[in-house]
Formats: sequence, structure tokens, C-alpha cells
Amino acid sequence: MLSTETAASPKSLRSRREEPTRQRRCLVGRDAFPVDKLIRFVVDPGHAIVPDIEGRLPGRGLWLQARRETVEAACNGKYFSKAVRAPVHVEAGLADQVEGLLSRRCLNILGLARRSSDAVAGFEKVKALLKSRKSAVLFIASDGGNDGRRKMLSVGGSVVVIDLFSSTELGQIFGREKTVFAAVVAGGLATMLVRETSRLKGFRSAGAVGEL
Repeated sequence: MLSTETAASPKSLRSRREEPTRQRRCLVGRDAFPVDKLIRFVVDPGHAIVPDIEGRLPGRGLWLQARRETVEAACNGKYFSKAVRAPVHVEAGLADQVEGLLSRRCLNILGLARRSSDAVAGFEKVKALLKSRKSAVLFIASDGGNDGRRKMLSVGGSVVVIDLFSSTELGQIFGREKTVFAAVVAGGLATMLVRETSRLKGFRSAGAVGEL
């Protein structure tokens, strides 16, 4: 089966830098959306439906809006088979698989930002970066306390806030057991994080993602 699991690298991450005006039609609703609001799927050699999170796999693209209910409707309604006019295999839990791949991709980008010294973690470092107005994205752990959240948001300004990840997930990126606060400076990686977490938000009920 084809796989979209790849290590984070500048080359692989650039593959999702799509033209803002490029659109594709969702199989379920038939509405057209920019590609950064959609998930691409392909049919592998074994006739199985494979999510192509990075948009790099060969074959005809089958597009769905980046929402859990849309992916589930496509599986239940046999939209994939109708689109390719042939029987295909859809694994159980396809929406969960997409969520996992999107989550991994977002955290990979955050890890790349850390290695590039474009991201910091910890209350004081994040607070200082927010005060400098150089930060574009603020991560707050979904299981973080409300008091610390209020204090951080009070200095955040117009920064984008993302709370889709647990403190354990964020901690793994920064080599800690847990991380409640992290921030990424303005730039290409921050823009990619906003775009990819916006897609992930469609599969996770918690969390808030703004726009740059």
C-alpha cells in the first residue's frame, strides 16, 4: 500500500505550498474549495483508498473537504467507487487515519521550526517572544490550566492561537515530558502551521485556529 508517512524536511514540506487560487471539487458536497481546505486521496495498486496528505502520490486525485463528517460520509456513501467507476477498498477508520497523518505532519513542521530556531517553548520564553511581536503562532496545550492561558493571551496581541495538541504531544517536540506553551516566529513555517492545523481542526472537536 502507498504511504504518506515521511520524515519532516524542507523538501517534503514544500510539497504542500499550493497556489492559493487552485481549487478542486469535493466528492461529497460537489462544492469547489481551495486545495488547502481539502484532503487528497488516491487509489493504490491494490485498489485501496489512501490519503495523500502531502499531495505527492501518483494517480488521479480524489478530493474531500477537510472535515471528519465529510470523510465518513464518503466512506459510507461509496463516493470513491462512484468517482473512479470501479470497486475500491476503504479501510475502517479512514477519518481517524487522516487525523493521525495530519497531526503528525503538523508536529513535524513544529519540530522543524524548533530545529531552525524559529520556535521556543516555556512560559517565560514564549511570553518574551509574544511581547516582541515577532511571533505569528502561539501553541497552548489543550490540557493546560486556564490561569496560565489567560495570562499568555493577555500579551498575545493578534497572534494565531492553536490548542489542538496535548502538553505531552508538544513536549515530545521540545524534548520535555510536557510543554504547555510554545510559539513560532512569523515566516514560512508559521504560515504552513496555520494552514495544516486548520485542516486538522476539521477532525478534532477541540481547539481554536485563527488566520494570519
